[in-house]
Amino acid sequence: MTGEDALEVGTAAALPVEEVLARLGGTTGGLSQAEAGCRLAAVGPNALRTHRARRLAVLARQLRSPLLVLLAVTAAASFFLGERSDALIIGVILAASVGLGFVNEYRAEKAAESLHSQIRHRCLVRRDGRPRLVDVTSLVPGDLVELRLGDIVPADLRLVSVAELECDESVLTGESMPVAKNSQAVSAGAALADLRDCALMGSVVHAGSGTGVVVATAGRTEFGRIALQLGERHPDTEFQIGLRRFSMLLVRVAAALTAGIFVINLVLHRPVLDALLFSLAIAVGISPQLLPAVVSTSLAAGTRRLAQHRVLVKRLVCIEDLGDIEVLFTDKTGTLTEGRISFMRSLGPDGRPSDDVLELGLLCNEATALDDGHGPDDGQGRVVGGNPLDVALWEAPAAGALRTAPARYRRLALVPFDHERRTASVLVEDDGGHRMIVTKGAPEAVLERSSPIGDQAKAALDAEFAAGNRVVAVATRPLSGEDARRTTLTPADEHDLTFRGLLVFLDPPKAGASHALERLTGLGVTVKVLTGDNPTVAAKLCADLGLPGGQVLTGRDVEAADDAQLAALIERSTVFARVTPEHKARIVRVQRRGGLDVAFLGDGVNDVLALHAADVGISVETATDVAKDAADVLLLEKDLDILADGVIQGRRIFGNTMKYVLMGTSSNFGNMFSAAAASAFLPFLPMLPSQILLNNLLYDSSQLAIPTDTVDPERLRRPSRWDVRLIRRFMLFFGPISSLFDFATFAVMLGLFHAGPPLFRTGWFVESLATQVLVIFAIRTRRVPFFRSRPSLPLLLAALGVVAVGALIPAAPFAAALGFRPLPAPFFLVLVLLVAAYLVLIELGKLWFYRGVPLAPAGRERTPAHAAHRRAHRFTTSAALPLGGRRR
Repeated sequence: MTGEDALEVGTAAALPVEEVLARLGGTTGGLSQAEAGCRLAAVGPNALRTHRARRLAVLARQLRSPLLVLLAVTAAASFFLGERSDALIIGVILAASVGLGFVNEYRAEKAAESLHSQIRHRCLVRRDGRPRLVDVTSLVPGDLVELRLGDIVPADLRLVSVAELECDESVLTGESMPVAKNSQAVSAGAALADLRDCALMGSVVHAGSGTGVVVATAGRTEFGRIALQLGERHPDTEFQIGLRRFSMLLVRVAAALTAGIFVINLVLHRPVLDALLFSLAIAVGISPQLLPAVVSTSLAAGTRRLAQHRVLVKRLVCIEDLGDIEVLFTDKTGTLTEGRISFMRSLGPDGRPSDDVLELGLLCNEATALDDGHGPDDGQGRVVGGNPLDVALWEAPAAGALRTAPARYRRLALVPFDHERRTASVLVEDDGGHRMIVTKGAPEAVLERSSPIGDQAKAALDAEFAAGNRVVAVATRPLSGEDARRTTLTPADEHDLTFRGLLVFLDPPKAGASHALERLTGLGVTVKVLTGDNPTVAAKLCADLGLPGGQVLTGRDVEAADDAQLAALIERSTVFARVTPEHKARIVRVQRRGGLDVAFLGDGVNDVLALHAADVGISVETATDVAKDAADVLLLEKDLDILADGVIQGRRIFGNTMKYVLMGTSSNFGNMFSAAAASAFLPFLPMLPSQILLNNLLYDSSQLAIPTDTVDPERLRRPSRWDVRLIRRFMLFFGPISSLFDFATFAVMLGLFHAGPPLFRTGWFVESLATQVLVIFAIRTRRVPFFRSRPSLPLLLAALGVVAVGALIPAAPFAAALGFRPLPAPFFLVLVLLVAAYLVLIELGKLWFYRGVPLAPAGRERTPAHAAHRRAHRFTTSAALPLGGRRR
């Protein structure tokens, strides 16, 4: 099979299932492993993007600056016109600068590739007649895929069978309501939104379950076409957008300075090439060339630190997203509790122990034995499907004898668990031919469909809720008359039930959850609980963990409120109980519309919709496969302090990047403005182009240690975001202060030392490098540096080392080739006084500038393509194959 043999989903939708299977060479038992491997080699991976680090691509990004290219071209022209030594020096410095950025960015790209190699998004398929979990990128046309609640549909599927299946296709069609699915062919030419017999890649299983055959993968799917139109690289985050806006601000400033300086030098009748080289060197000097490398290095270092703490982020930019969290919605099970749900006891309708209820619970159970490929299934291994309560019941020691005993019942039909009905039902037949409906679910939902229960059962139920235990009710209805021979079952059959008893489960609070929640609160993260459990149980757990009290809302309260009312309710509520997956997702969406960055932490199938809806989806190691698959961040240990560590790490990265940005807007701008002014009144160039570039290279080298720096505690207590207006104000305020001391240096060199061009340039080179580098210690904090905020040792050594190198260069053997000459000893005394005065004035300026300036600006909004980009991330490969999923 080749890529051209795959069916368009619209074509497959109009064909009967049998014909689709025939055209794809598939069967109802699925493909064989061997055949799937052959097809994968033919059609390529089911991938839309790649995370492969490419040296040439990284190098191209280093060379894409028009200023850099123009400077290199001008230097080459100067070389051929006789200025060979200066041109060679400029070329060497440019190569070193580009190499510095290339090495650091390529290392970060390799870190991202290594990170991606640890991520596996899997789906359940039938291979060789058995269910298997396979990577979504290995799906091929003809594969038979089983869809479960919360799954992201991994390819375009023609549905073979469905059980109350509904899919959320908003990422494709914009329609917010889920679409009911069936397996009946539609008319030819039906619109995308009308393909009711197909499940489309990128959509989410909202309810029910189903099975479908893969008809198209990768770029041949409807979602794949949309994702590829948005670009093969991941979109810029708000963090990166802020970087780009800042860079554009400096580009505009550089353009104005470059043009002005060039015109001034032409008016002063200086050589055109010298004037152009000087002007371009000024522009390169003010451009934040190393900013991408600083950010990439920060993210890569942050990823490594988080990995040491057992946190796995699926994308480097997830670290930034973690730092932005303001509200955390969390499910209860597996996050605030141990997540190891264990079956405790079964109680009959009189409140006493009863094995009959346990047997009925096992009959109405969606847990499925998983074939992991290591041998025949014995029924005792790992199980998937159903909710954690189903799995806990199936694996309970008390259920062992019943599970392995000769079967008394045969299951005829199943209505899977639905979080809106909050029940599941099966139709069974005993060995005497008698048929019965068994319904199991939330006590409130089951009791609504049952005859009244006695006082003993009510007392037992209330006691279990008060103890904080999880409780499931079981009821039955025997079939008689015409119904006695039926073989189908629908939710409408869940009526006139007889209450049979309760199944009780234990899920104790997690030992470290209380401390972790305290840390998150201290970081300015508001924590709220969304759970499908009973309100009394949820409120008790939150009280035990020390979460602040508030109004306890239920799913009915959520349904009764419009979005405006719900937003108000969210503000004064901490616990949302008996909420469905759609309720959870709606609560998250409403909170996000308020301009806040929202995270959702959950581990169950019923959490998947909310994980997709949040800005940051977070899950834990013990989560269900679909929850871990949907999450952006995985906590690989059951210590929720790790989440607080991730929030701190994200904010530390932002804080350290801002240090580089603010340095660029103050010292860089000030020095380049000084050069522009000096060139207007001096009879010679104040600094040679090669000296400007060397200054910039040394300065950039010192900044590579910024990612190691410490960040003040107050900067970690709340998220920080880009504010270009603040950066512009900072540049216009502190830039002139830097220029003031440059002018003081000019006066000293001309008036005190009577300097000619070489000595003048040498003195200003050393002074500008010292002030430009050492100002980091003042700008890195709003506090008094060193006394109340100490820099990291690597940053301290890097800054002092670069200043020392700058001071020693004029005495080096190659100094004359660079246009330098040795400085007189008294200059260094003047230099110390100038630097000290500069840093003191910067400190005084900080006190005035930061008055009334908040640490955290207003919230942000996501772009319309954000959801599609984020969804496309799961269909990514590290393999060196063409995107779009086919070889050429």
